[in-house]
Amino acid sequence: MLCAHFQRTNLAYKIEKLLAQFSQRGINLKANTVNSTDIANRIVEAILAQKLQPGARLGEQALSMLFDCSRTLVREALMQLAARGIVTVSSRRGWYVVQPSQAEAREAFEARRVIEMGLIRSAKPMAPAALKRLSEHITEEQAALAGNDVGQRSYLLGDFHVCLAECLGNQLLADTLRDFTARTTLIAMLYQSTHDAHQSCAEHVAIVAALKSGNHAEAERLMDQHIGQVQSALNVQADTDPLAELRAALSPLGRPAASAADASPGKVRKTRLVTAPTAATTHATDSTTPPPETYLGALL
Repeated sequence: MLCAHFQRTNLAYKIEKLLAQFSQRGINLKANTVNSTDIANRIVEAILAQKLQPGARLGEQALSMLFDCSRTLVREALMQLAARGIVTVSSRRGWYVVQPSQAEAREAFEARRVIEMGLIRSAKPMAPAALKRLSEHITEEQAALAGNDVGQRSYLLGDFHVCLAECLGNQLLADTLRDFTARTTLIAMLYQSTHDAHQSCAEHVAIVAALKSGNHAEAERLMDQHIGQVQSALNVQADTDPLAELRAALSPLGRPAASAADASPGKVRKTRLVTAPTAATTHATDSTTPPPETYLGALL
């Protein structure tokens, strides 16, 4: 028995020594410790960096290869994101990043306004450490604006709101805001926002300055104005016929499509948001764009 114990100990020593040698060469043979929450967080980060477009396909097989884990783990992560309103699933087509409607866009901005203004209104005077963290975040934003990494810039501008909620002492609302910020980032991409990144950073600077001076009422007003300006920058145009696109597509060949006035006289004018080209459309018109699975592997 003593001999068997010695053999087992010697074998364990040899294995540890072999693993150490592989580690020195940059080779990691240990089990992957990624979990479903890690995968979900990486997808949200990619959305905040505007690297995952609205409607992007999230293939289970591609994600399992990318994260070196089972499809079951990937499916758990995607189910978490579906419950949070970040992705959607079709029984026939698979998992996709959501494409918020106009009504959902309005609700997302309203929710952010209520949460962020409420946090500032009810906050106690901020500790020096919290104010320092916000100032450091602003410095990172400004550095990203001066650089060429658009993804980092987009991520930091969105993450400012999550950072502010954490500094105001409410982690639960910070987690909620992360999801709402991801949704509004998708909305900005989908509806071609014209809100300038430098303007966003300047508005963040003004909010932090008001908080530093202890003027929470001014900070609340500035936050309301900031969210309103981001929302108003969405590209909206009037359309006399909500069925114009479908009507044009189904009109008989060789004949012009019926006008909105001829097709529906007296109808009330409605507005719709102009959507950006989908990932599928972009891929069809640009041969240099990699397929979704390849693109996903490059950005996460």
